[in-house]
Amino acid sequence: MRFPPRVRTHSGAEPAPRPEGRVRDVDVLRGFALLGILLVNARAMAGPHVDPAGVPVVSWPDEVAGWLVTALVSGKFYLLFSFLFGYSFTLQRLSAARAGAPFAPRHLRRSSCLFLLGLAHGFLLFAGDVLTVYAVLGLVLFAVRDLAPRTALRAAALLVAAAAGALLAWGLLTIALAEPQQGQNTAAAVHEAVAAYRGDPASVVRTNARWLRDSLGWNVVYGADMLAAFLVGLAAGRRELLAETAGRYRAWMVQIVISGLPVGLAGSMFMAFCRNGPLDARWYDIGSAVGVLTAPALTAAYACALLLLLSARPCRRVAAVLAGAGRLSLTHYLTQSLVMALVFTGYGLGWYGRYGTAAVLPGCIALYAAQLAAGRWLLRRFRYGPAEWLLRAATLAKRP
Repeated sequence: MRFPPRVRTHSGAEPAPRPEGRVRDVDVLRGFALLGILLVNARAMAGPHVDPAGVPVVSWPDEVAGWLVTALVSGKFYLLFSFLFGYSFTLQRLSAARAGAPFAPRHLRRSSCLFLLGLAHGFLLFAGDVLTVYAVLGLVLFAVRDLAPRTALRAAALLVAAAAGALLAWGLLTIALAEPQQGQNTAAAVHEAVAAYRGDPASVVRTNARWLRDSLGWNVVYGADMLAAFLVGLAAGRRELLAETAGRYRAWMVQIVISGLPVGLAGSMFMAFCRNGPLDARWYDIGSAVGVLTAPALTAAYACALLLLLSARPCRRVAAVLAGAGRLSLTHYLTQSLVMALVFTGYGLGWYGRYGTAAVLPGCIALYAAQLAAGRWLLRRFRYGPAEWLLRAATLAKRP
């Protein structure tokens, strides 16, 4: 990937100052990414659909809905969030410079707070937490903060290739050595998960802890993919790529949409064939490897298409709503998990496994719409959401 030539807006090497260090398109994309994250996480927190006897239920609406989520959503929106994390890093660095404060202590405090929030989130609410990984990788990003944009892009490409190569090697080994998964083994695992997540709060925490432990190895693989997106975001931030994008880089963004959609969709469809069928479970990691390689193209196409669409005058109100959600992205992310934990686990209704993907997705849309409305109400009264206030207070070492 190559960025277009930089258009300088001032004589310095860093982005020009903006009110409160915010860039509207960063918030817009972050608000949009919240929906994709919700759709993926909800499937995991809702669990596989089972009948009252605990036997997995297979229905074509659930299969179609699950296949579409895998093909169109899975693996794309965590990349978008990761890219925005890297981009925001450049804004935070600039904010520290404007304030005359050393950046290293600020970043360390911010990463520590993010890590602690992630631990609480992962153990108490959702074991698929990404905040702890972001906090650790944020320290790596700090170490390479002065990489030239081209060097950052080359390093990102190598990291993506390494992650895809690891998944491909494991997938080929699985196909060569593993037997097709037996139905009774799948049913037993589902029954165990249903009992655990419908149990008391202690059972939920124990199950989350076990899931976190078992996923450490995969976090390393996918962490490389996230770090690659961090580096692309870092390079984009150094080039001010999201400052007045639709005006300065419109032709370049159109080209990304035209070229990225077919490549990204082809790879994503193959990933869905491997993960959701008709290929059996042994192909899961083969599909994931192809998905890792092609997801950046589809993610970039999504982002560019959205920004181009929202640059039109009739869509500016939608852009403002999404930007508001993006300003509260951490609060919304944690709230999504809290609501789903209350619905699907023993913390509340205990509906884990009661509903399939086709029934869960409309609930996700309703929750997202409620968050957009609640976010607008909150920002009329406060400058920050609760989680953003806490993170900012930790970063600045004082009350915002």
